[in-house]
Amino acid sequence: MKKEYVMGNGAIALGALSAGVNVVSGYPGTPSSEIIETIQKYPHDGLHLEWSVNEKAAMEVAASAAYAGARTLVTMKQVGLNVASDPVMSLAYIGVKGGMVIVSADDPGPISSQTEQDTRMFAEFCRIPVFDPCSPEEAYQMIQDAFVYSEKYKTPVLFRPTTRICHAYASIDLAVDFTCEPEQFYTPHPYEGFVKDSKKWVIFPRLSYANHAMIEKRNPEIGRDFSDYDMNVITGNSKKAVFTSGVSYAYVKEYLKDYEDIRLCKIATPYPFPETFVLKALEGVEEALCIEELSPYIENALLRTIGANRLPVKVYGKLTGHVSPSGENSADSAAEILAGFLGTAARESGIDLSDMPALPMRPPVLCAGCPHRASFYAVKKAMQELPDKNSYFCGDIGCYTLGNAMPLDMVDTCLCMGAGITMAQGFHWTDPDGVCFAFVGDSTFFASGMTGVVNAICNEADMILCVLDNSTTAMTGHQPHPGTGRNMMGNAVDKVSIVKVLEGMGVKKIEVVDPLDLASAVRTVKECAALPGVKAILFQSPCIAISKPAEKMKISGKCIQCKKCIREIGCPALIIVDGKVTIDKGLCTGCGLCSSICPTAAIVPDEGGARHE
Repeated sequence: MKKEYVMGNGAIALGALSAGVNVVSGYPGTPSSEIIETIQKYPHDGLHLEWSVNEKAAMEVAASAAYAGARTLVTMKQVGLNVASDPVMSLAYIGVKGGMVIVSADDPGPISSQTEQDTRMFAEFCRIPVFDPCSPEEAYQMIQDAFVYSEKYKTPVLFRPTTRICHAYASIDLAVDFTCEPEQFYTPHPYEGFVKDSKKWVIFPRLSYANHAMIEKRNPEIGRDFSDYDMNVITGNSKKAVFTSGVSYAYVKEYLKDYEDIRLCKIATPYPFPETFVLKALEGVEEALCIEELSPYIENALLRTIGANRLPVKVYGKLTGHVSPSGENSADSAAEILAGFLGTAARESGIDLSDMPALPMRPPVLCAGCPHRASFYAVKKAMQELPDKNSYFCGDIGCYTLGNAMPLDMVDTCLCMGAGITMAQGFHWTDPDGVCFAFVGDSTFFASGMTGVVNAICNEADMILCVLDNSTTAMTGHQPHPGTGRNMMGNAVDKVSIVKVLEGMGVKKIEVVDPLDLASAVRTVKECAALPGVKAILFQSPCIAISKPAEKMKISGKCIQCKKCIREIGCPALIIVDGKVTIDKGLCTGCGLCSSICPTAAIVPDEGGARHE
């Protein structure tokens, strides 16, 4: 045994390597991104690893490899599963030969997502098994078991860690020593290869009908199998029981450590529901409490089981108002819920927090020197000079969503990845005289933006596409994309040119500008606003987190303290000290945007100086 201290996502990655996974694909998205990045860090000769262009592409790459018998892993966050839902639903009917595990990392809170959707509900919708780990340690072993179950029942399976599992750290007992030579720990899973059989692999209505019937017959068998799965836990013996799963199990277990008689039941495999296990857990129980994230999934399944077997058990949880219907659970919230259920006083921590000040609000902002700030400001200034036109600013998913913050206030809508481009077209059809902008990042353009551009061209919409090209996938950790010229196998590849893609689509007006050249950028926006049809502006400037500029700016004696720089762009490096505008040298990147808008030319380059100047 080798012990290693790793993040939950790292534990999932090492578990997949231990299982001999052959093909790994995915699309970056917090909280799942580190799984693929961890695999890249360890020797993995014989494994194909890729960031796919989006989740749908990742799913389909992995599917065909699984048809050939290879073990495949696909990673994404919960909203990415929506993008991949088309192939997933069909895969549920077709099935696989090699083990195929789909990691969909849920984000209760939500901490960094558009939705709080629950992947367990999706598993039931498409009728495939789901695994729900409660800790990094369990995730390491469970991901290996998931491959085995996938192959046993010839079905893709869902693996549902949540943010607190993905980003927690723990010491993992590894079955192999990952610091050894590669051949001593990573052995690719052997597989037969693809065997042609159109009756099995080509989806037609007749095949779907037959396989649907097979799935409904098979799933109760999986449920019985899951009832024997050794990750399901029953402790205690009383008339009260607590059913829980995921990280909530850790919170509940911590509280109940002094209540050994209370029955604690962990549901590690929520679908198909392990009914045999649950009926055993309910023996002698009169009241049951469900603590889970996010939907009342276990609660509903428990109620169905109790009803079908006519058991005299009262169930409490989200449906009865005893557990919050939204948001993530915590040790404190679980303690309060359990105290009410047990009829005991909530335990005090022993620490007096009565005089603790409220935590400050720290809304996310664009980094100091971020070129997106300059892009938004250029569009804003250009349209202020065209006051007779209504402007619509459609945002997208990425760092640039933060363009909605004051004082920029440049994101009117943000729905989902790629939607800004098509939503701008909808605004055009409701206000043909307005100027409709769609802001999208370079990575998102490749992931889900191109279809919308084609839609605009063929339907003769008027819109301005603004590609905020900072040469990386910044929000999720600077992963490569088709425009960066490298891939996750460590190879240099041909860059896919956004300009050439747009030309091929038929966009006639395409301009490339540096957003930090404010005058040129404003002029370009005004030119495009005066033209009909689909226009595109590529605001090209590298992300400051990867370009690492060392320049600084300083405020000279010409400053009249008008504070226009602060009011107009809201850069974090522009601060007030002793009532005066000051530049924080620890944050300033010398981008010069503030200098471009200063009415007295008081902000100038500085070669050095103290932190505050």
